[in-house]
Amino acid sequence: MTTVAVIVLVLVGGALGAVLRYVIDGYVKAFAGKAFPWGTLTVNVLGAAALGALHGAGTGELTEALLGTGLCGALTTFSTFELDTVHLLQDGAYTKAAVNAVGSLVLGFLAFLAFHALLGRLT
Repeated sequence: MTTVAVIVLVLVGGALGAVLRYVIDGYVKAFAGKAFPWGTLTVNVLGAAALGALHGAGTGELTEALLGTGLCGALTTFSTFELDTVHLLQDGAYTKAAVNAVGSLVLGFLAFLAFHALLGRLT
């Protein structure tokens, strides 16, 4: 497939992922409140799980472009994770900041590994 086609797939996946991030983050904040960045944590863990599943399933270049780079890339947000953590630190919520930082990394890796293993076995 041509580079232009791959770019279009990344663009479409990115648009979908950004909208999903916005919607999921809003629902999670409405349900769980804003005292802790549960929305950002949720989208990051979901994105890590989805990327692990894609990689475990051994999808091809086009699927990786659309769903991996595009959708998962836009769904997850490292910069917002960092900003949320900095805001917690600035508010003096040091324990919450540590839980957010460590929890995001650990849960993200665990979700990726679990879904990578699961889909690797199923395919």
